[in-house]
Amino acid sequence: MRLNMQHLTGFLKCSALLALLAFVSSAVYGEEAKKQELKPYTLTLPYTDIEVDMVPIPGGVFKMGSPETEKDRADDEGPVHEVKIEPFWMSKYETTWDEYDTFRYKLDVQRRQLARLKPTENDKKADAVTRPTKEYRDMTFGMGHDGYPASCMTQLAAKTYCEWLSAVTGDYYRLPTEAEWEYACRAGTTTAYSWGDDPKKIDEYAWYFENSDEKYHKVGQKKPNPWGLYDMHGNVAEWCLDQYIPDFYSKTAGDKPAVFPIAVPTTLYPRVVRGGSWDDDPDYLRSASRQKSDPIWKTRDPQLPKSIWYHTDASHVGFRIIRPLRRPSEEEIKKYKLGPDPQQK
Repeated sequence: MRLNMQHLTGFLKCSALLALLAFVSSAVYGEEAKKQELKPYTLTLPYTDIEVDMVPIPGGVFKMGSPETEKDRADDEGPVHEVKIEPFWMSKYETTWDEYDTFRYKLDVQRRQLARLKPTENDKKADAVTRPTKEYRDMTFGMGHDGYPASCMTQLAAKTYCEWLSAVTGDYYRLPTEAEWEYACRAGTTTAYSWGDDPKKIDEYAWYFENSDEKYHKVGQKKPNPWGLYDMHGNVAEWCLDQYIPDFYSKTAGDKPAVFPIAVPTTLYPRVVRGGSWDDDPDYLRSASRQKSDPIWKTRDPQLPKSIWYHTDASHVGFRIIRPLRRPSEEEIKKYKLGPDPQQK
């Protein structure tokens, strides 16, 4: 009996040790699994051979804005404050016309029908998303199409593209917040540009007024930032989700890092665009520089009322997409107006 009790005691101790090891292993594996979840991937648009490369952006805390000592700094870039960012993926390149046309011209639907394929459940959801009306003239303005950044779309159009992409893929895509955009642009740097403070190196990294020949260029022709994102500086400025509020940083700055700061839109104008463009001087291409939308971007639109889909005079404005690692709830999407919102219609 004593021997049996000793065996039982030993068995229980061994079982407890194995359970502890299993718990520790599962915890470690869980952390590793989380790390492995955020890795590069390539998205292929359904019924096309168009690929979108997605780059993992690790979560972290960074200092948003620019110090008063930074050359060409604007008042709306301060105060410098800490922001906590959740991990996400961001498209390696600005959204191209090839990608955007699949959405706005319903090329996915046309190709599916030509192949005589039945729509999937995702297809049915995507087919229900409103597409832009036909533009009154070529929105490339002769600057280039295949492989070039899409431009001239309103923020509503860019957000609706994300809504369609989310539906057709089953994953959640959206525009970045202003904070997420600057975090990705800086890529761990604290200098005026992601390559440093010297604007003389700009020709290596960006298309801007002096070297663009007054037009945008194919994506990915210049050097990327430290996280492998191309054209974060210049080429086309990029839509963010936020309303533009000059003193917004003073409302979010505090003793602790701000968590998901976003200026939820309440009016159609102005809204935030970032990164500067082919039509801008170097100071507008700085990581902290903030620009805003303007009604004059629709000056040449002959329609009455003006189109909700196109900015005929904003050939310098485009967008890129992100996919958050943590999918937001429907309540969060509505609260922060992450998708198309009523003020835009």
